[in-house]
Amino acid sequence: MKIPPYPHPLIAREGWFILIGALVVSLLVTWWSPWASLPLWVFTLFALQFFRDPPREAPDGEGLVLCPADGRVVCVEDAADPYAGGRPALKISVFMNVFNVHSNRVPVDGLVQSIDYFPGKFFNAALDKASLENERNAMVLKTPKGQVVTAVQVAGLVAKRILCHAKAGQTLYAGQRYGFIRFGSRVDVYLPPGTRPRVAIGDKVKATSTVLAELPVPSRDDDSAA
Repeated sequence: MKIPPYPHPLIAREGWFILIGALVVSLLVTWWSPWASLPLWVFTLFALQFFRDPPREAPDGEGLVLCPADGRVVCVEDAADPYAGGRPALKISVFMNVFNVHSNRVPVDGLVQSIDYFPGKFFNAALDKASLENERNAMVLKTPKGQVVTAVQVAGLVAKRILCHAKAGQTLYAGQRYGFIRFGSRVDVYLPPGTRPRVAIGDKVKATSTVLAELPVPSRDDDSAA
């Protein structure tokens, strides 16, 4: 049975404090000087669009890997998954700019094997080196068929806070909200060998509603090993 996400508010809970504070300050300054309050209202409107968290419909199908974030695909390549023992993987990365929705979604149904936070730098998240040098949070999942999928939240040039609400040992479902990154950033997804990508570099994608890839059908040997 799917675990219901936090009550969907349309505006992400991670931004409530910032939005309420910006609104109160804007109103107070408006009472003193409408012209002086203009920059504050601009920031309030920016925060409102940044923290929007629209509901999304997940496509039906077996073995689908759903996109964990809104943005643009910047990497589709073979790699080693450094968070799951260096095993071979297909890596797909999505870059989020400050105008994208920043609510992060779970790519597959699975049990959370581990969650590890790594402090780091704040390079532009569109750069390849950001994957291993920037501040990041890695969540390793094992699907019901025993396949390992890793989702990594990576901070960007102006992102200063990675939020992850998932816990090790928790069972999550594809499309479930599990975290948020403030502000521009990226998400890397490491998938098992044989996974067929459904996106290419440069594609614009949406969390939950875009299919990133199709997982391979596990062999009997894989099932017994799992």
